Amino acid sequence: MKYLISLLVIVAINLSASIVSVEQKIYASVLKALYGKDKTVLVWTDDQEKRLVFYHIANVKIVKDPQNADILFVYHNMDINTDKPIFVGSYRLLKHYKDKAIGGFYWQKGRPNLLFLGPNLQKLGMHVDKTLKQYIDEGL
Repeated sequence: MKYLISLLVIVAINLSASIVSVEQKIYASVLKALYGKDKTVLVWTDDQEKRLVFYHIANVKIVKDPQNADILFVYHNMDINTDKPIFVGSYRLLKHYKDKAIGGFYWQKGRPNLLFLGPNLQKLGMHVDKTLKQYIDEGL
């Protein structure tokens, strides 16, 4: 019985580490596509666990004040009023911020979903490089 419980714990830890690794790679690709590979990007997030994800991405600096950030990653707040680019972590938030968010990344039915909102990117004078152009949508 102890062996089974130990095995389950190891599998759960590996799955969790795998998800974090996938998220880090996706967020690194998103930031590189938006800001280039050499710019240090100032990131603010409202999720403590996601701070660890961003902390391990090269050329990313976490800031405590959203006004000092280049981009905001929002996972919980529905009352952010800013002119900074917002990237959300759920479909519900993507719908809520549909006029402000430049995109979102979230898990749905066990699969990662990545989406950029073309009109909002244009409003902010932003674009993504060719590697992620396939994820641009013209609206919800």
